[in-house]
Amino acid sequence: QLQAFGGGLVQAGGSLRLSCAASGRAFSNYALGWFRQAPGKERELTAGISWSGGTTYYADSVKGRFTISRDNAKNTVYLQMNSLKPEDTGVYYCAAGRYGLSSRETLYDYWGQGTLVTVSS
Repeated sequence: QLQAFGGGLVQAGGSLRLSCAASGRAFSNYALGWFRQAPGKERELTAGISWSGGTTYYADSVKGRFTISRDNAKNTVYLQMNSLKPEDTGVYYCAAGRYGLSSRETLYDYWGQGTLVTVSS
């Protein structure tokens, strides 16, 4: 019900925009998050947005470079990634949670399949 796309190979300093489209149900009252799993590391919340869009969260490592947004009319969440660094490499997963914005994976009910982002130096 969640499909993420937009990943790819990009040089350091470049930009990518990830999208996650929901189908089958409306997610307008769900918090949405982008989790990243870097090679050899645990998956962690990179950016999140509340159901209204009024509250956002960013991991310290991406603050000032990434922007999360959502379009409830299109049932879609976006992650604009600028000034990419090699350490941003990983599989990015979108997720939807009905309990609000959280860094805890267990509070997210729906997950996308992941999209790979590779940043070369």
